[in-house]
Amino acid sequence: MKCIFFIRMFIFLKGLILLVSVLLSVAFLVLIERKVIAYIQRRRGPVFVGFWGALQSIADGLKLILKTNLSVFGIEKSIYYASPFISFFISLLSWVFIPLGFLLQDSDISLFFILALNSIGVYGILLAGLSSSSRWAFLGGLRSAAQIISYELSLNICIFSIILCVGGLSIIKVVSFQENILLVFPLLPFILISFIISLAEINRAPFDLPEAEAELVAGYNVDYGAINFTFFFLGEYTHIVLISFIMAKLFFGSLNTILIPIFFIFLIIQVRAALPRYRYDQLMKLGWKELLLISFSCMFILSMILLSLV
Repeated sequence: MKCIFFIRMFIFLKGLILLVSVLLSVAFLVLIERKVIAYIQRRRGPVFVGFWGALQSIADGLKLILKTNLSVFGIEKSIYYASPFISFFISLLSWVFIPLGFLLQDSDISLFFILALNSIGVYGILLAGLSSSSRWAFLGGLRSAAQIISYELSLNICIFSIILCVGGLSIIKVVSFQENILLVFPLLPFILISFIISLAEINRAPFDLPEAEAELVAGYNVDYGAINFTFFFLGEYTHIVLISFIMAKLFFGSLNTILIPIFFIFLIIQVRAALPRYRYDQLMKLGWKELLLISFSCMFILSMILLSLV
C-alpha cells in the first residue's frame, strides 16, 4: 500500500511540476512576444513591472483574475462558463505525452492521442461562440471550426508521412529513430507545411480570422472578461508552446535541447509581427486547393521512395 501511495504521489508531483513549468513558460512567452514586437516596431515594450518588465505578464494575469466577472444577458450559462476551461484543459492534456526528460504517460499510439486532442481543441472556441448571445462570437466560433477542418487533413498527412518513415505511432519511437538521421532533412517539405498548418490550427497571424478585430470585434471571446478570458488566453499560448515542442520532437528528435522549441516560438512571433492577416476566402483556398494537394503529392513521392528501398 505504501508503495502504491508513493507511486501516486510521484506521478502527482510530476504533473504539478509540468503544470507550473507550462504556466511559467506561457508567462515569459507573452513577455518575450511583447518585447520582440516592440523592438520590430521601434519602441520599448513593457519595462516598469520588475527588472526590464520581467513581471509584467504576472501583473497582467493577477489584474485579470481579480476583475469582476460580469454576467452577460442571453447566454447558455453552463456552456458559456465551461468553454474557457475546456480550451485550457485540452491544451494542457497533450503535454502528458511529450517527453521532457520525464514522461507522465507513455503509449504506443501517443501520436494518435496528440492528433485527437488537437482535433477536439476547437470545441472550447466553438462552444463559446454557440453559447454567446453575440453574433460576432457566433461567427468567430464557426470560423474557427471551419479553419480546423480545412487544415486538419493536411496536418494528418504530414504526421502519417512521419509514421511511414518511423514505423510506429509512439513519439518516443520517433525521437529514438532520429539518433542516426534527423527527419528534418529527408522531410523538409513536411516541416514547412506543418509549420504553416500549425499557425492556422492555433489561430495565430496571419490566420487569426476567428478573432479578427476589424471584422468580428474580437470574435469568439468578445463577451469574455476577467478569469474566463484568462483561461482562453492561457489555452492559446499553452498551445503555442506545445506546438513548438511537438515540432522539435518530430523533426529534431535526437537534439535534446531547448533551443529548437525557442526557435519555433520566435518564428511564430516574427510571423505575427511581419505578415498581414489573410482574407477568409484566401485562407480556405490555401487550405483546400494548395496545402492539401502539396501534402498529398509529397506523401506520394515519399511512399514511392520508401517502396523502392524495400
